[in-house]
Amino acid sequence: MLHLSPPDSASARFAELLAACRRQERVAQRRLYAQFHGLALSVCQRYARDRDQAMEAANDGFLKVFRDLGRFDDTRHPDDVLGSFRGWLKRIMVHTAIDHYRANERHQHQQELDDATLNQAAHDATPLDSLSYDELLALVQRLPPAYRTVFNLSVIDGFSHEEIAAQLHISEGTSKSNLFKARAHLRNMLAQCSMLEKIRYVV
Repeated sequence: MLHLSPPDSASARFAELLAACRRQERVAQRRLYAQFHGLALSVCQRYARDRDQAMEAANDGFLKVFRDLGRFDDTRHPDDVLGSFRGWLKRIMVHTAIDHYRANERHQHQQELDDATLNQAAHDATPLDSLSYDELLALVQRLPPAYRTVFNLSVIDGFSHEEIAAQLHISEGTSKSNLFKARAHLRNMLAQCSMLEKIRYVV
């Protein structure tokens, strides 16, 4: 049974919850799952084709979390165990979502483009810079799977093209190409949205 004693801080409380999970106490595991399910699902949804696929990836990710919880060192950041764990869980969810992507959709929409063109385009300011985070994610979900995955890894999660290539088993040129095309698709979607707004305003 899970018996949490009154701790001195939120970090201490959370560390005690993790200790109970390491002892495979079901009540603690359910509590941890409930606390982080929303975060896990939001990460996986950025890479998944639909909510069902995101749910499957998130649940697989939690299996890895509980399996590998002994590897998480909550003594490295004793004053922020919760924040440290969130980062650790997020990394697991990203890698799990990528595993699902590789299994289901890795062969779609992958082409090489000239690196010079890509590098020049990367430095140009775009309307994407003015979007809020939620607005950006809503548009990203409408991208083709290969473009969406590379855009998320590069722009949202901060992976380099070398790391993306290793994760997706593609070349760095393909990673750059897909990011370039993702930005182009997003610009087109923004242009269409702006045109619709103008039409509605005139009507």
